[in-house]
Amino acid sequence: MSRILYKYLDIDGAMCMIVNKTLQFTNASQLNDPFDCHPKLLDFSNVPESQLHGWIPEEWMRKKGENDALNLRNDTWLCSLSKVNDSLLMWAHYCYNHKGVCIGLDIDKVMESVPPMFGVIYTKPLVIDVQYRSIIERPDGYYDAPELFKYQWKTKAKEWEYEQEVRLVMPRPSGMYAALTPAQAKHPKETWDWREMHRYMPLKGECFESIYFGINIDEQKKQQIIRFATKELNPHIKLYQMRVDADAFRLQAERVSRS
Repeated sequence: MSRILYKYLDIDGAMCMIVNKTLQFTNASQLNDPFDCHPKLLDFSNVPESQLHGWIPEEWMRKKGENDALNLRNDTWLCSLSKVNDSLLMWAHYCYNHKGVCIGLDIDKVMESVPPMFGVIYTKPLVIDVQYRSIIERPDGYYDAPELFKYQWKTKAKEWEYEQEVRLVMPRPSGMYAALTPAQAKHPKETWDWREMHRYMPLKGECFESIYFGINIDEQKKQQIIRFATKELNPHIKLYQMRVDADAFRLQAERVSRS
């Protein structure tokens, strides 16, 4: 069975994603949680003797570890998805008070869409389930580097658990896929911080499994998306309208008929 993950977007972001058939990746240092992928998630205070080789200063090695973790953060772009499509908080926060959409993506087909040169180190993004913790349980930063990288990429505070996030993580994606967002393009600067540049991975139409429309979505924009999605994106795409459940504080998805 295909694994479907969901992207919550405001209407402008959704239309850009659907029309351009791309998936946006954001630098880990530019996310809305300042603790995301932060170097301080790892503990570099206990430098093992084997790392010093009898002549390297301990303080230098400690700073090197912290700097390596910082560089990892700055060199990583990721795309945040969710396991659920009916989160009240996410519809309110990311869909501009239920005026946006939630797009269901078939992750197997997304992985098949990854172009050969998207990543400099890895050929495809890593699919990582976020783990939520009540406190920062800092592992020793000098052992098992691959697992430490994943720990830095996947660890978030317990307060974010409602998002049920799954991340597509791409260390050092190719600059060929870098671009400004439409909002950034409207406000040009003389120079841009390279971390502000997003990466856009092309998708095949079959990656788009479903679209859920927010309760307060503009009807005209909804119809525009339906026409484009069914004719230009994926003729088999499933369409749903979110409704208020009269008996509980929850949302229900109602299948949209194609007329």
